[in-house]
Amino acid sequence: MAVSAVTQSASEIQMNYMNLLVAQLQNQNPLEPLDNNDMAAQLAQLSQLGQIETLNASFTAVMANTERSYANSLIDRNVTFFSENEETGVLEKQTGKVVSVFNDPETKDCLLGVTVGDGELAQEYTVGLEAVVLVES
Repeated sequence: MAVSAVTQSASEIQMNYMNLLVAQLQNQNPLEPLDNNDMAAQLAQLSQLGQIETLNASFTAVMANTERSYANSLIDRNVTFFSENEETGVLEKQTGKVVSVFNDPETKDCLLGVTVGDGELAQEYTVGLEAVVLVES
């Protein structure tokens, strides 16, 4: 049986809360009305949730731009990373020149195109920024 996660945005949560609140107000016992302080506190919390969500989206965009700028600064520089040998499965240290920077269309990760070696022996690698262990001029 598959488990699916449901993620709602702050605005969806606020809309659901407002619908629930209206239903509660329509069906409340007139002798025991809802506490205004509780409703105000819940609305304030929902407002904070929306602000945090907006701040998080802005921070994510800033980090993506910073990551892309850093990756672009690596073009024509030598980087060292480890790659798995396809035959032995052993990690091997590789050093090569960054020749391109691009984003993975599926994951949106910033990736480096790295050429290791010269001439006919040159090999092309796609390397994530997190895999780079050394940067040289």
